[in-house]
Amino acid sequence: MSKIEGGCLCGKVRYSSTAEPIFTAVCHCTHCQKQSGTAFSVIVAVPSEALILTGAQKTFEDTGESGMPVHRNFCPDCGSPIISVVDKLPGLSFIKAGTLDDVSWLKPTTE
Repeated sequence: MSKIEGGCLCGKVRYSSTAEPIFTAVCHCTHCQKQSGTAFSVIVAVPSEALILTGAQKTFEDTGESGMPVHRNFCPDCGSPIISVVDKLPGLSFIKAGTLDDVSWLKPTTE
């Protein structure tokens, strides 16, 4: 993969990263369940310094299960969750996978 791009539902918030994802995960914590409206949140971790965000965002200051802050960024117009920054894991930004322009690389491949 050469570039990750995505954005919110209304298109006012956009992001890109040329860094390879560190990992992809499924978070089942109750706060991610509430934010996503489902049983889990699919997230893609990228180095924070490689992530470029454009457009106004709002941040909800949350507390993770660790007791440390979680900064949940979302579009103030359409409400789409965009990224989370977790103080317990400095240097990483967690992109909400549903906001990716191309999710084909997330799908399992068959051999």
